[in-house]
Amino acid sequence: MSKITYIDEAEIKNKRILLRVDYNVSLNKDGTINDDTRIKNSLPTIEYLLERNNTLILISHLGNPKGQDKAYSLEPVAKRLQTYTPAYKVVLIKDYINSLQIIDILRKLETQKTIYLFENIRFYPEEKKNNSEFATKLASFADIYVNDGFGVCHREDASVVGIAPLLPAYGGLLLKKEVSVITKAIEAPQRPLVVVVAGAKVSTKIGFIRKLLNISDAVLVGGAMANTFLKAQGYEIGCGQFEPEFVNVANEVIEYAKINSKKLLLPTDYRVGSKDDEKTQGVIKKFTDMNSNECPLDIGPETEIHYCAIIAQAKTIIWNGPVGYFENPQYALGTEAILRAITDNTNAVSIIGGGDTLTSIKHSSVEGKVTHISTGGGAMLELIEKGVLPGIEALKR
Repeated sequence: MSKITYIDEAEIKNKRILLRVDYNVSLNKDGTINDDTRIKNSLPTIEYLLERNNTLILISHLGNPKGQDKAYSLEPVAKRLQTYTPAYKVVLIKDYINSLQIIDILRKLETQKTIYLFENIRFYPEEKKNNSEFATKLASFADIYVNDGFGVCHREDASVVGIAPLLPAYGGLLLKKEVSVITKAIEAPQRPLVVVVAGAKVSTKIGFIRKLLNISDAVLVGGAMANTFLKAQGYEIGCGQFEPEFVNVANEVIEYAKINSKKLLLPTDYRVGSKDDEKTQGVIKKFTDMNSNECPLDIGPETEIHYCAIIAQAKTIIWNGPVGYFENPQYALGTEAILRAITDNTNAVSIIGGGDTLTSIKHSSVEGKVTHISTGGGAMLELIEKGVLPGIEALKR
């Protein structure tokens, strides 16, 4: 049976390594890094490979640029990575496909104490198309391919699935941890298993919700996606964001939960107000009393208490998505309460994932209080829902 070999299960020394990482970090408006969790989580793999005298060429994307847009340059990432690896010089390579001089340097790679970081791989349209010639050119720079970018393993891009068949391929230490912790939580969870699923869109998480309804003891819904479920039941959600084309699907999920006695919980009250008003506290409204001109922006205190009581009894907790418009501190209270309930439950295995979720908790001290903070949003959802990911399958031998 084919399986992944991880870098700590093989002898990898004195090699040129293409290392796929996920440095798709959130940026501030001035272009500085908002949250560098993904960079920090890649360091164990980087350090492990450098200690064995390997030369590293890092590949990552950042955002979804249209062409070579400087706003999506990995320059801030290179600077931040440099602070974490002071013994090495981090060199950002701008054009690694067309510049013959750089291609020659990369193929020889005689410079020691250097970490090479390729500029945003999505600057090349061939990446998203999984172009075979593009993948072959990338593969020509190295002896070995390592994927440590769990957050991109649900993609079928050239740097994720195209290079792996062309070189000896391995999984990194972060990938190993992500797959191990998440798989165990789904296949052999300690119970009760409680899932908090929130964020903006039902559409991206509907398969995840259906799967978790079957295997969990309770699914707690929050964020703007809860509006689509409430709309499906005929309730007024004011100017709250929802997905009209998924109202019927949401209704089917609600009916499925009822028929099969599954615990699907929706908010019973909201904090309503204005997204842009950071001074005035939101007004508390029951979901049955919402007016058409009001905007629900966070779960209310009654919902908080109810959700947190269920979380407190859990033995396994999976959380994906903030439950309110956390960018405004007045509507971050629900998300903060959920985080507090999870970190206070020291008896549970807790997994937190999703880009917005990581951003929403970045100012909180969760070190040692959460079992695993996943670097993957979509990848985490898809691994739980389907049990496989393209980027992981590509590594199997």
